[in-house]
Amino acid sequence: MPPERVARSAVGLRSERGPILLAVMLSTSLVAIDATILATAVPSVVEDLGGFTQFPWLFSIYLLAQAVSVPLYGKFADQVGRKPMMQIGIALFLLGSILCGLAWSMPALIVFRALQGLGAGAVLPMGQTIIGDLYSLSERATVQGYVASVWGISSVVGPTLGGVFSDYLSWRWIFFANIPIAIAASVMLARGFKEDVTRRKHRIDVLGATLLAVGGSLLVLGLIEGGIAWDWDSPTSIGVLAGAGVLLVLFGFVESRAAEPILPLWVFGRRIFASTSLVSLIVGVLLIGLSSYVPLYAQGVFGTTALVGGFTVAAMTVGWPIAASLSGRLYLRHGFRTTAFVGSALILAGSVALLFVDAGDTAVHLAVACFVIGAGLGLTSAPSLVAAQHASTWSTRGVVTGTNMFARSVGSAVGIAVFGAIANAAVTRRLGGEHPELEKLSAHVLAPSIHEVFVGGAVAAVVMVAAVFLMPRKVEAPES
Repeated sequence: MPPERVARSAVGLRSERGPILLAVMLSTSLVAIDATILATAVPSVVEDLGGFTQFPWLFSIYLLAQAVSVPLYGKFADQVGRKPMMQIGIALFLLGSILCGLAWSMPALIVFRALQGLGAGAVLPMGQTIIGDLYSLSERATVQGYVASVWGISSVVGPTLGGVFSDYLSWRWIFFANIPIAIAASVMLARGFKEDVTRRKHRIDVLGATLLAVGGSLLVLGLIEGGIAWDWDSPTSIGVLAGAGVLLVLFGFVESRAAEPILPLWVFGRRIFASTSLVSLIVGVLLIGLSSYVPLYAQGVFGTTALVGGFTVAAMTVGWPIAASLSGRLYLRHGFRTTAFVGSALILAGSVALLFVDAGDTAVHLAVACFVIGAGLGLTSAPSLVAAQHASTWSTRGVVTGTNMFARSVGSAVGIAVFGAIANAAVTRRLGGEHPELEKLSAHVLAPSIHEVFVGGAVAAVVMVAAVFLMPRKVEAPES
């Protein structure tokens, strides 16, 4: 049976639901631009505030706050509605942005970045959940293109604005620029989005939320900082990871007995949700590996500028939205698993292409491989998320979406740890003992070391193919 054709005018920005879609797009752009804009301004920030050794925490603390808050927002959205959670997320991101722009020291900036991360933890899952609520499966195939375009545009606009603000104005405008976007998104959401939520008394799972927040924070912290701030076999590392393990085991015990668990364990027991979360986790692993090491290879081995190095990985963020916008037509006609399998095959092909890059090539080779991987990610991540949402009801869609995105955040933390350990071990074998930071290594040491990271990425791509095969062939929508 051919898929239902949906006119773009019925679901586009000029349609009745257009203002809500635009509000979601504006909210998403806050997080999408933030993902790339700050990296280009780090030298200016360090020159102004100092704290060179602390600046990696600008990214780590943001990822940490975002990761641990996503599942909490998802559960609360199923209890009180999407709109209040989205407004809270926008407000926190706005407040964090203003404070970041006014920061007087690196420690202060790091604290305010955590506030931004808490806002981002609501914005992304709530945006996807709202779309899942408002649009049918056929309509989402078209709407996906609008949301995907935000990431494509941001991948170009973010680095450009970061460079312009740093060179001609001040790095502080990187954060102040979020003010009009956040206000516009909040106002449009307040005026245009009406949801009918059945009001009833809920039992808030305070203990579960606390255990998840603290245990998740320790897990992500241990994975991000292991091998960097402390050695993997140090008492600190062992204590942090062991503490995370104990708290998360206790969390599972509490959730199995809670009246309204913050993260129901059935999410991991159903095949469709477990498999799509595994896919999302591998997406996070691959994203952090490419974003961290492809530009480094371009600059350290090929001798390109930072701008060219940035655009090699930007090719991935261009391929992603293009493929994501086309994925809807494919999964409507051929199914979620088939579409995701095509995507995972492209990811594997691009990952294998990276294995054949050597010092005699050019940055174009890296960019092409990243574009192919990005296209594969677009054909894999979008269908897997939509499949999970399609298999859930309104009362569970928030927690399902939050769990899926939490898995991606954990995947990013795992990727940082695993790929960092691979690169550092490779350098140590070649130089012996202590070694300088990767950015200071010679090309003949850096090239084979990052090549081993690319091997790890190829292995992750194989796991991705297996995860897609775990998805059920047919996904049925449950009765409300």
